[in-house]
Amino acid sequence: MTDRELRDPPVAIIFDLDGVLTDTAHAHATAWQKLANRHHITVDAATLDRLRGRSRADSLAYLLGDTPVTNDEFEAMLAEKNGYYLDAISTLTPADLLPGAREAVTTARTLGAYTAVGSASKNAALVLERLAIAALFDTVVDGTHVTRAKPDPAVFLLAAARLTVPPRRCAVIEDAASGIAAANQAGMFAIGLGAHVDPADCGLHLNDLTELDVAFVLDRLEQTDE
Repeated sequence: MTDRELRDPPVAIIFDLDGVLTDTAHAHATAWQKLANRHHITVDAATLDRLRGRSRADSLAYLLGDTPVTNDEFEAMLAEKNGYYLDAISTLTPADLLPGAREAVTTARTLGAYTAVGSASKNAALVLERLAIAALFDTVVDGTHVTRAKPDPAVFLLAAARLTVPPRRCAVIEDAASGIAAANQAGMFAIGLGAHVDPADCGLHLNDLTELDVAFVLDRLEQTDE
């Protein structure tokens, strides 16, 4: 998995994708808005904001509310939304990395940590390739690998298991309340970014990744009691 010198005991930082490494939230919002318009579903900015961190299926169920649809119709709408999203991200480049993102990941690796992505997105691999950072992660766990979406901790626990790092020695960086809840349920150190998470729910709260002191986080994880 890696030929670099790793810390002993091992530690890991798990990065969410959307809103942490790159801002595809606008692409998701645009895709959901197009779907809503086509199917005459009323949505507003507040509703779209509540979809942050949710899986595609959970998001659609939330938008539909009590509106009855068949299973086939539901699946077709999911595929339609994904098509709109893929169109929106087709122009992503490394320039679309958020400030501090590449530096945070490369510093974590240089300082001997495992690095992973834990995302609800089923397009995480594609996005990472377009951003030219796929090789910077020891494992990527996304919506194609787990069936339970955040705030369920499954995505983060699977990443830790793949890395063979105990959850207590993993930090999670998230920008959504559901992701912070998942990190806390997993028993990991939750680092919240931005205004969409409550600082009270986080072990550490930052405005963005440029404020991240990677060495401080790794030292804290390494000192976690057995």
